[in-house]
Amino acid sequence: MTIEKIRKILTDNLNLQKIEIIDQSHKHIGHSGWKKGISTHFDLLIISQSFENKSQLQRHRMVYSLLKEDLQEYIHALSIKAFTPAEYSSNS
Repeated sequence: MTIEKIRKILTDNLNLQKIEIIDQSHKHIGHSGWKKGISTHFDLLIISQSFENKSQLQRHRMVYSLLKEDLQEYIHALSIKAFTPAEYSSNS
């Protein structure tokens, strides 16, 4: 699993305004879910018009659904911050 693969899956399936993906795997060496040589822990900031009129739970489910296979095999932890463009601009 790479940042580029996550970015491609989400970009191909959501109307993105912005996406930031940070690999935090190095902070979890030796912890549950960590695997040597594989990225397993990520922070995700995603701004998408696709989140309009969706709750945070629905937004997270959208992302989890798109990354389902990778969550089952590679991703141990995924921290998601999901906003609409309007929400993000008012929080910036």
